[in-house]
Amino acid sequence: MRQLLALWGGNTSRVHTKLAERARLNPSQGLVPSLATLHRAIRRDLTAGERAGLRQGERARRAHDVFARRPAGHRNAVWEGDHKRAPVEVDVEGELVCPWVTWFIDCATKVIVGVAVTPHEPSRDAVLAALRCAIDRRAPYGPAGGLPSVIRVDRGKEFLCRTVTGAMGGFAVGVCDLPAYSPHLKGTVEALNNAVEEMHFVVLPRYTRRQKMARGKPADPDAPALSFEAFVAGLLAWVEWWNTRHKPQGLGGKSPLEAWVQDPTPLVDVSAERLARFALEDDGRERTITTNGVRWHRRSYIAAWMVGRAGTRVVVRYLPHHDDVLEVFDTSGGYLGSACLAEAAGAGEIQALKAARAAAARRLRADLKAAEKLRRERFRAQTVARPAERRRSPARSEAAGELAGGARRDRGQLARPGLIPHGPAPGHWVRPVDPSQQENGERDEN
Repeated sequence: MRQLLALWGGNTSRVHTKLAERARLNPSQGLVPSLATLHRAIRRDLTAGERAGLRQGERARRAHDVFARRPAGHRNAVWEGDHKRAPVEVDVEGELVCPWVTWFIDCATKVIVGVAVTPHEPSRDAVLAALRCAIDRRAPYGPAGGLPSVIRVDRGKEFLCRTVTGAMGGFAVGVCDLPAYSPHLKGTVEALNNAVEEMHFVVLPRYTRRQKMARGKPADPDAPALSFEAFVAGLLAWVEWWNTRHKPQGLGGKSPLEAWVQDPTPLVDVSAERLARFALEDDGRERTITTNGVRWHRRSYIAAWMVGRAGTRVVVRYLPHHDDVLEVFDTSGGYLGSACLAEAAGAGEIQALKAARAAAARRLRADLKAAEKLRRERFRAQTVARPAERRRSPARSEAAGELAGGARRDRGQLARPGLIPHGPAPGHWVRPVDPSQQENGERDEN
């Protein structure tokens, strides 16, 4: 009976007809119950989930399951990450595409710690970008963030690639690989995916799941599409609203950010130098800083800190699929700084480069002038007729020793009471009394 129900998509009437045909061809099978009896038997012996699964499949069956709720935990105990395809057509260079959102959410406080948007299907660069802004708590990110204890993801190849697992392994953060097609095991981020569609995407122009007219046509097929920049700005504004003003159930009337700030759990922050190495790749080659900066992929990258370093051997590292900024290290692994694409450098970068060159020139000019003063011969001033005598300036160590010796000497040795003779003391002054004589006088009185 279950097989027949699955064959006919849960259609009990068709199953009853098939049973009647079999009984007619083989009378030995016995009588066929009525259709009403068959309906009652199916409702009695099959659960609602089984009936839904035989009719519509596994997704429909799961809607009738019961799931346990994980303990609330504390902030940064567990993060969950996922991709969400936005059902909104967005204009990207004259082409309509549906962007993808990659984000991470803290399971205990429901605060969104990191988000990245791509106009195409995301790869590891989107995961790394979202993780980097989630970990970094400095402006313009934060205040939520830091290092989590565990990150739960599904079996997506972007989340489990060597670059991502190696980057998080460098911070001793575990990556929990959940079974495929098991959204109930990461219910926090799945609930976020549903919330953003119901609260934000549904009101945007060219929402692809909006009610259709006759023949499946949209009500306004010529509606203007949002630009990609406008879409990202609106999504980030919604994320800020979610974190600061939305009050989900289970937080006691607090917003996610309020719950996160009031959680006393200690945080683990990452220094800027360590974060500069996070999730970066390199090609294993050494490069030389020239007067045009650092060459990478036949393009030049410049920075203010490169002034005076032409000829230095360096190693560059980069975020996958992001070629606008490089992180530069020396050959021993020390971090030197970031470098931006020379063709895309803004007025601020150019001004910083000019200021660094001017500062280097001022330092050299000051050093040369100081050296000239040291090179000149100095002679002592003479008040009588005698040969010129060279004036020898004390070295720093000699001056320090002289000052230290003077501090140790008794100040009484430096006093010169005979330089100016003292006159007699006025009569109205109170003369000091010898302590020994004062003690003897007190004993006599006793």
